[in-house]
Amino acid sequence: MENKDKLIINIGRQVGSGGRIIAKLLADEFECQFYDKEILNLAAKESGFSEKFFEQNDEQRGFFQTLFSMHAPLISDNNFYNNKFSQDGLFQFQSEAITKAADEGSCVFVGRAADYVLRTYPNVVNIFITANMKDRIKLVCQRLGCDEKDAKKLIIDKESERASYYNYYTGKKWGHSCSYDLCINSSYMGLEKTAKFIGDYIRMRFGYNSKER
Repeated sequence: MENKDKLIINIGRQVGSGGRIIAKLLADEFECQFYDKEILNLAAKESGFSEKFFEQNDEQRGFFQTLFSMHAPLISDNNFYNNKFSQDGLFQFQSEAITKAADEGSCVFVGRAADYVLRTYPNVVNIFITANMKDRIKLVCQRLGCDEKDAKKLIIDKESERASYYNYYTGKKWGHSCSYDLCINSSYMGLEKTAKFIGDYIRMRFGYNSKER
């Protein structure tokens, strides 16, 4: 399949907005491969580092310092001294995994600055999912079984990490409308209708139906 025939959907999301669920619905609708944390497994295989290492530093800057507080089994001896290893090595490994996946066919990527990594690819659409704070807190409480105070703290802390990571590596602003093709609040229509709205936008923009590829 040529690049021009592929569809790449990149989903940025606020914590608790349902962005991952919406991304999965879109992947099913457009028959795309779905990558959220799955990309960490691919990056681990490509780099030789433990997948746990990528999980502990997911969408965060400054993994180089974290490396030295971790146990040796998380790190391959061969790659520890690899000249590609640097402060920005994690981003590089993930970027290579994202590019490799996109080269193989249509994909939906959740987060990890995939919109920037794949910025030169055709048929790419970049979406950001927001939601009202009360709805986000409710979803996080349901998912993690925590109280509202802890849920709000988790949201604020995690989003600070995501913003720092995205802004640093892309030169754009995480969550800002200028960084995406479409920003949408999932609180107003719910997750399924929001996914349908985005799907309609994609079909109109690229001029095909979800099953045409």
